[in-house]
Order: sequence, then structure tokens, then C-alpha cells
Amino acid sequence: MIRPDPMQARDLVGYGEHLPDPRWPGGARIAVNFNLNVEGGGELSLANGDATSEAMLNDIGFPAYAGQRAPLPESVFEYGSRRGVWRLLRLFDEFGVKVSVLGVVRALEQNPGLARAFVERGHEVVSHGYRWIDYATVPEAVEREHIALAVAKLTELCGARPLGWMTGRPGPNTRRLLAEEGGFLYDRDSLADELPYWLAMPGGPHLVIPYSYETNDNRFDGNSGFSTANHFFEYMRDAFDVMYREGERGSPKLLSIGLHDRLIGRPGRAMGLARLLEHMRGHAGVWFCTGLEVARHWRAQFPP
Repeated sequence: MIRPDPMQARDLVGYGEHLPDPRWPGGARIAVNFNLNVEGGGELSLANGDATSEAMLNDIGFPAYAGQRAPLPESVFEYGSRRGVWRLLRLFDEFGVKVSVLGVVRALEQNPGLARAFVERGHEVVSHGYRWIDYATVPEAVEREHIALAVAKLTELCGARPLGWMTGRPGPNTRRLLAEEGGFLYDRDSLADELPYWLAMPGGPHLVIPYSYETNDNRFDGNSGFSTANHFFEYMRDAFDVMYREGERGSPKLLSIGLHDRLIGRPGRAMGLARLLEHMRGHAGVWFCTGLEVARHWRAQFPP
């Protein structure tokens, strides 16, 4: 069933009580999609021509400063791309898991070797927008320009255009502008469900694969939810176990997990991810997948 674009009309019903069987490959009981956010260099900064510094997810609780640079928050974002991301890539190499890299294009422009490393390892690179900013009040013309710029630059950096998109903080025009740009198989700018769903857009059906701010290491930020690696592991393990059990009972789901190189890339936190991967690898019937693999599967099994 194709539903209207929720930017125009909200849908509070979704699939309701009776969920479709997603028929994951190999009869998997659960699909697990790790999403690695790479944002350092694309955040608010006077160095990027912005009026303020970045206050969101800078991990140390610094407020935004107007008209002046904030060296410590900037260095937190730099840590992610200089050190944290490589620790996480090695972990995923060790466990043989491919992930969706949510790459802010302005960030990857300043670290092109990292973009090449993602491609060489076989990870999917999703456009996380040209900048890591809140697009709620960005003028439509500017956002349209940023979308086109993100596609062009990411294509140049990775050798192929992005087929997935996630703004992270979309505005009221975002999905319509993405559909107008065209060429995307899906977007992630929704927290509304645990399975993909279709939307009716003026240019035709549009696939949404929900993301999660809940099964997400953002709870490490400022120690506001997770303080230790075990806090992260236990929470994600419990989410996995519940959904795995539901899959055994005939209701497989998609578990989307959000990670940030500057957050869980720290040595005292990364062990939680290692424990989680080990726990998941101990179960049969788990499909580790990228967003693009989910999109292609859903389009083949549940065409609009």
C-alpha cells in the first residue's frame, strides 16, 4: 500500500496489527543495518562560514558560541575522522559486516582518503547532505543547491552517485526536493516504523527506510544516556533479542543502529560495539545488510 507523503498528510496507522512478512534473504529472522555517521568538517563552524559553532552531539556539552570559533568542539569532530572512524572500520572488518556510511559531503571533501577507504572495503556510502546542519529553516533554493552539490561531489569522491539519502534534520521541503532531484532508491529521514514503506509523491512512488535515534550511540553524548560500553551493549542487545524473538514468531523486522565515529569510536566505548557484534554473530538467521540492500530487496519483493 502506498501512503501519502507525511510532510503533507500524517499517517498514524502504518501497517497496523498485521505486518507484512519482509521475506528477508535466506529466511532471516532479523535484518540488522549499521549506519556509521561521518560528519566532522560539515558541522556548524566559523571555519565553514557559519555564524556560530556547533552545539549538537559535540560529546562534551559545549554550547554554541556566536561569532567565535570553539576549538574544543571542533577537535571532537576532528577526532572522529582522524581516529575513531578507523577503529570502527577495523571492527567491522574483523566481524565481516558491511555498513551504510552516512557521509556528510563537506566532511568527506576534507578527507578524501576516507571516502576511498569506505568504497574499497565495500561499504555503502549514503549522502548525509552537503552540510551537517538543521534544514528546518534553510531556504528552499539553498537546500536544492545543497542536494545537487552533495550528489555531484559524492559521485566525484566515491566514483558512483549515492542511491540513498539521509539529511538527519530534514525540513518541510526536503523529501520533495529529493524526489525532484531524482536518482535515489530510498531516503532515511523518518523514525516512524521498523519496516520500509512507500509514499505517494508527485513524481511517483518513493521508498522510505526508517532510521532510529533510539538504537543509536547518540546517548553517549554528554553521558546523557550511556556512560559505559556496557550500557550501550545491553541496550542494543535487548533491542536485538526482542526483535529476533519476534522474527522467530513470524514477524521479522529491521533493526537500524546509528553510530558516530566521534562517539562510539572512543576506546572506552568501542568495546560495547565489539560485544554486540559478537552477540549477534552467535545467532543464526541474521541478515547484516546495508540500506541499499534493503531498498533493492523491498523494491523486488514489494513493488509499489
